[in-house]
Amino acid sequence: MAFLEAKNLTHIFPDGTVGIEDISLQIKEGEFVIIAGANGSGKTVFIRHLNGLLRPTKGKVFINGESITKNITAARKKIGLIFQDSDAQIVGQTVAEDVAFGPENLNLPNAEVSQIVKESLETVGLFDAFTQNPHSLSGGQKRKLAIAGVLAMKPEIIMFDEPFTALDYSGIKQVLTQLVELHRAGHTIILVTHELEKVLAHADRLVIIHNGKLAEDGKPGDVIFRAEKYGLRMPLKEGEEISSATWLR
Repeated sequence: MAFLEAKNLTHIFPDGTVGIEDISLQIKEGEFVIIAGANGSGKTVFIRHLNGLLRPTKGKVFINGESITKNITAARKKIGLIFQDSDAQIVGQTVAEDVAFGPENLNLPNAEVSQIVKESLETVGLFDAFTQNPHSLSGGQKRKLAIAGVLAMKPEIIMFDEPFTALDYSGIKQVLTQLVELHRAGHTIILVTHELEKVLAHADRLVIIHNGKLAEDGKPGDVIFRAEKYGLRMPLKEGEEISSATWLR
């Protein structure tokens, strides 16, 4: 049985535009899966179905064999999503308050919330910013704060939507290091990006969505050589190896 499964997902917007069409995909527990595609390909529309932010026109999503619509709140606890715009996820006046928002809404005891906040901020290396205004953080730190807020909900799967957008080199390294460490800690990672050169070396699978349809799904080393025909930039230079994790050097 697949850990997470999308079955025949189709999403048609009210104006008749087809966002995604008949996508079926299975993800195993502990995998690191890149979902790539050119702008407007449907990749963000697809992942927003995986935790119920969008409802499909046709098809279903299952986690551990159970439809997520059976208990959408439980599904969203298991499947966390870090949005492309980190500012959109900031809800607290301080870093600590921001991370505490989710656990507090589960009506957990104050002592337990405090411990969760401490652990989540320590995991992403932001504990020293405990009392800081979230909006004063750098771009990379805001992404890490968004990760901490998702970690506070104890998810099994963490999805990232274009996590490197608008970040400088330092911010990219911060977020990429966090991604790799979360995967090593046992989380299932689903990463939406068109910037393959930053993450390809760390992934188990590369999935390409093109014009709303599943176009490729396989090992990164097999799929990457067909990426250009889907409007994606080939990340390799002549003589380079896919396994060279240049962004973490």
